[in-house]
Amino acid sequence: MHSNMKKQILVLFGVACVALLSSCQQTPSLGAYDAYNRPASKPSNPNNVRVKVSTSNQMAYVMEGNKALLVMPISVGTASTPTPKGNFTIYSKQEYRRAQTHGYYVYGNGQYGQGYLRNKPAGTSFVGTPMPYWMEFKSAYGFHTGWMKDRPCTHGCIRMHHNVAPKFFAIVKTGTPVSISSSQPEDATIGRNIPRPPDASPLPDFPLDYMVTNKVYKRHKSPIFN
Repeated sequence: MHSNMKKQILVLFGVACVALLSSCQQTPSLGAYDAYNRPASKPSNPNNVRVKVSTSNQMAYVMEGNKALLVMPISVGTASTPTPKGNFTIYSKQEYRRAQTHGYYVYGNGQYGQGYLRNKPAGTSFVGTPMPYWMEFKSAYGFHTGWMKDRPCTHGCIRMHHNVAPKFFAIVKTGTPVSISSSQPEDATIGRNIPRPPDASPLPDFPLDYMVTNKVYKRHKSPIFN
């Protein structure tokens, strides 16, 4: 084999190794995802709390006057299933909510399936998809815990990281106003350079036999406030 060809092979092998190592380094672990958190403060007067959502910055600002109680990255709806924009009010809070239209089929032999309630196989029971720390601001739209990605990825709801969701749930009450728009003034100030959790896209989903239990509601760290 000519020396030039050997050199070319070695170069290509080196490039492939670097690409493989880079790919491995960029793939988050569940541990790294679970370690993510955001600082939060409780309000002096819960009646003065308001929530401002920026869909372009994928950021939510929980404000009491000019004070930020919580600045949290979020995941919002895709272009085809956008998060609704406008002025709303939180009118329902459920810590242990499950979806009513999609979830898991439970077979009598201990097996599980996944899909929509309307397609439920005969002889199975149905358990909805967990949506912990649900806070509804428009019919069928709400804040809730879910896998967060680095791009809009939801059907219109606003997903929160599981360690941050209980803090949001404790600060926000029924009646809290929510303003959702493509941008917010805070994007240029307190919303800059906020670290996001690792993109959950490469992470595997949890086993279905785990998702049908209430353990899924307790994955988060105990909320601590400043």
